[in-house]
Formats: sequence, C-alpha cells, structure tokens
Amino acid sequence: MSTGTTGPPAGFQSSFEDLGQPLADATFVVVDLETTGGAPADAGITEIGAVKVRGGQVLGEFQTLVRPSSPIPAFVQVLTGITNGMVATAPSLAQVLPAFLEFAGFERGTVLVAHNAPYDTSFLKAACQVTGRPWPKPRVVDTVVLARQLVDRDEAPDRKLGTLARLFGTATTPDHRALHDARATVDVLHALLGRVGNRGVHSLEDLSAFAATAVNPVRRAKKHLAVGLPSAPGVYQFRDAAGRVLYVGTSVDVHRRVSSYFTASETRPRMTEMVRLASTVVPVVCQTPLEARVRELRLIAEHAPPYNRRSKAPEKVTWVKLTTDAWPRLSLVKQVRDDVAAGAEYLGPFRSTRTAELAVEALHETHPLRQCTRRIPRTPTGEGPGACVLAEIGRCGAPCLGTGRGGQDAESYAAVVAEVRAALRSDATTALTRGRERLRELAGQQRYEEAATTRDRLEAFLTAAERAQRRAPVAATPEIVAARRSEPAPGWRTGGWEVVLIRYGRLAGTCVTPAGSDPMPHIEALRATGEVVAPPAPGRPGLLVEETDVLLGWLEQPGVRLVSLDDGRGDDDAGDAGAAVAWASPVRGAGWARHHLRGAQ
Repeated sequence: MSTGTTGPPAGFQSSFEDLGQPLADATFVVVDLETTGGAPADAGITEIGAVKVRGGQVLGEFQTLVRPSSPIPAFVQVLTGITNGMVATAPSLAQVLPAFLEFAGFERGTVLVAHNAPYDTSFLKAACQVTGRPWPKPRVVDTVVLARQLVDRDEAPDRKLGTLARLFGTATTPDHRALHDARATVDVLHALLGRVGNRGVHSLEDLSAFAATAVNPVRRAKKHLAVGLPSAPGVYQFRDAAGRVLYVGTSVDVHRRVSSYFTASETRPRMTEMVRLASTVVPVVCQTPLEARVRELRLIAEHAPPYNRRSKAPEKVTWVKLTTDAWPRLSLVKQVRDDVAAGAEYLGPFRSTRTAELAVEALHETHPLRQCTRRIPRTPTGEGPGACVLAEIGRCGAPCLGTGRGGQDAESYAAVVAEVRAALRSDATTALTRGRERLRELAGQQRYEEAATTRDRLEAFLTAAERAQRRAPVAATPEIVAARRSEPAPGWRTGGWEVVLIRYGRLAGTCVTPAGSDPMPHIEALRATGEVVAPPAPGRPGLLVEETDVLLGWLEQPGVRLVSLDDGRGDDDAGDAGAAVAWASPVRGAGWARHHLRGAQ
C-alpha cells in the first residue's frame, strides 16, 4: 500500500534517515482505554480516547463512551468517574469499534502508541474478536518501555503516566478519563522522542530496535542459565549461589519462559534484582497444569521465596475467629489453633487484613455480638461502667451488666452466638435478611454511600464464607478420584484421561492415561502409589487451604467425572449419595445468600 511518499531522485546519496521511515513523517495514534476492570477477553471497554499526531502536530481526536456488557464495579466508577448511568445510553462496542479503527487508520500504516501498551492492545484485540473483525496488527510503541530507558530514577520514582506528566509538564493532567490521558501521553511521547533522538534514533525502525534491544545488562549476562532446560511443561526455581530459592514459577515451556527473563520483554525491576542474584535454575517437569500449579504452591510454602509476591508465608494471612470465651466475640488472628473442639470457629484465610475487617463488620452489623475485648466472667457481677454506646443503640445486649442491671442473659446471648456460628458454617439467612433490611433503610434515606459500604462488608463476609463452605467437604473427604478427557493447553501431555487423586483436600497423585487404553489399571496403580495424607488437624496453614481451593476449582470444571469416593464410611462407590458430599454447598449457605444479595442490587 502506498504511503504517499516518493523515493529519492537519481544520483541522490541516501542518508541514514532514508533507510527507514523518519519519525517526523510517521503518523502516531495515541490511545487510552477505560474499562470495567475485568479480563481483556470480556472486552469490557467503557471509554475510548485517541489523538492522531504527525510531526508534532495534532491531526485529530477521537472520544466516546462505550456501553459494556457488564456493570462497572463501584471502585472503578470512583477511579474513573464513569458511572453505569453515564454508559447506559452509550453506543455498544460493535457500533464504536468500526469508527475508531477508521479514525486510527492502522491499515494505512499509522503507529499505535499507548502507556503500558499491552493492556490497551489486549482489550482492542479482544474487541475485534468479539465483534468479528480482524486485528490490524499495527506497529506498537509503548511509552512505558521508552521511559524505563530514557528517564533516570533520580528524575522520577516510577514510570506512571501521572509521574511522567508532572516531569515533562504536560498541557493536560491525566485523570483516568480516556481522552485526557491520551492527550497527556502525546506530550510524554514527544518528550521521549526528543530524548531518543540524542541516541541516534531517527526512524520508526530505529525506535523499534532501540526498544527491543535495550535489555538490562545484568539480565543479559545471565542468559546462560536457560541453557539445557527442558522445553516441557512444569515448575522452575531460580536459586542463588547458596541454594536458596529466590523465585518459583510455572510454564507450559520451561526453557522458553526462563529465557524470557533475560530479554527486553521482562521489565519488572524486582525480576532484574532476582536475576542478578540467581546462580542456577532448577526445573521440575510435570504431566498436567494442575500438578504444576500445586507444586508451585508447595514450593512457595516450603521456601517462601523472597521474589514471589503472591502465596507467600502462611503466617501473613488473617483469620476471623469466634472465640471460646464465656461470652464469645469475633477476633482477628494469624493462625488456627487447636481450640476448634472447644467451640472456636474460624473463617479464612484472608489475604488482606482489611477484607477480614470488613467481614467482621458485616457480622457485627447483622448480629448483636459484643465488640469489647474485656474479659467478662460467666456470671457477670454488673460492677463497673454502664452500658456502652453500642448497647444504647441496640447493637449489643450488654451482657457485661448482668441481668441485675438489665444486661443480656446467657441464654439469649447464646442464641446470638448460634446465629453467627450458623452463618459461618451453613446458614446465612439471618445475615442476608438483616443486611438487606439495612440496605433498604439506607437507600430510603438516600444515604447511598453508607449503603454501598454496608453492601461491600456483607459481600466480603459472604465471599469468604462461601469459599470455606465449599472447601470444607473436600478437605474432610479421605479420598476422591476424578478424571476428565485429556484436552490440555498446548505443550502439555495428551492422552486418554487426566486422572487426579485427592486425599483430605491435598493432591496425592495425578497421571495421564495412554490414549485408547483402559484407564482403570492406571487408576488403581495411582491409588496404590499415591501420597498417604493424614486427616487434617486444626491449624492447617493457609497455603494448604489454597491447594484445596485449586483442586476444588479443577473438580468443578465441565467434563470432570467422579471415579470413586471414600467418604470414610467403609465404601467408595462413586454412585453413592455420599459422593455428593465432596461438592456440597449448604442450601441456605453463603453462596445462596451471596446470589440473592447480588440479585437485590
């Protein structure tokens, strides 16, 4: 396709700039998207903003809101200022995308520019797929990548758009609105192009080479660590000279994934630091993605690698505990102790202490448990100060006063505790009913922010309780054998059936049977050689809970079949009603309540 330029005249000596398209002649379309915050595959775009520039001049702008297929979460509405009401009458993605692509002109050679371009391009690719359009595959320039190479740490602490906008004094302040952020990115782009010109970069080809080859020398020097690693699925461990595990990851191709740590595609500063310390990479080849995921969790639990941000030490999680006091209350603790038999209840683990606090606040809002931490004797004397504010507003029965001073008696307080215990275990009816009543009351008074806070608290509790109630039967079952047809991701071993052996919520073994063979002999061999798992004792660390969650997620996938189940009653007939226990959710449990809470919104 012609670009509207002509070649040099005869006898003209080409300069280096003529060897590629000069940056001054290139047309850039600087794009910014606002989204619902979901995965790119959902194509949840809520706003598109774009500015077309060439030679430092603005040629045109494009801006439109987009009506997404799913509601915009509350925190995203606060961040962007784009509400569900604003997009209710906006055009759909199918209506907007053709106009945007025509404006962008990627088919005519324009260059897509974005700040953190992989994010925006992933949503645009998904949008093309959803609407049945081919992705035009434009040349892409990422201002984050350029900024990492051209802006020193003493100039800016990070490479966020807002930080760079302040550094370069952009005419528009980015504020999470698409067109404003695109305008700010234009100014950042021009500032970066001014700097890159001093490094001999004058064409698009030079710019692409500059971005692709600017690998941190520390990482480049360690590329030999990938030599000899298997091109197979599994887990890999970066270790230092002393053998300490620095980082654990998984991949469908260990060699290819580890090699990427030594290229320009790896831009995380912490990974550069990790690679600098690494001396070896230890691979563990796995048969299935599930095995790899579980092995990763166990290795992280065992070694607590300093460069793994997620799934670190179990002691960093938080649990909500219903105490065993004479007058039980809710408390946040860091581990489960051996007092479950004495009446303690635990909910968790929570990765965020704040989320655990929200769950506690939801229970306090729907159940009048005492919130004070003072020790109250089994028979309160009634001595001391009078009722607290919570008692005065009906949020606590004031058992500390004793019945002689109008305080709550033991029987009625035990009824409150029983309701909380039921909400944690199996019946969230009271929590849902009172929570919805409170929401209606606040909405009727137009106290919408308080209503949103109340809803978020209840959602935090119900989400955690639902996970716990779904997890508990699997963790309590002595043995589950399940299988599904082997249809793994590319690179994983294929065969007849992927078989999984689970004992007390832990992966005891897995195998992939040969295609066309009878799977039962392989299943029996797996049962005979699988890991022996002891019944779970109180105090299981959080990462074992995470392993159970991973296994439960696999069990609930479409196509998984139950082969056998030993529920501890002396039989292992998959057709027995006991088999349903492994996937049971209470009829009035947190999952049911969460569904009805969302339906009421």
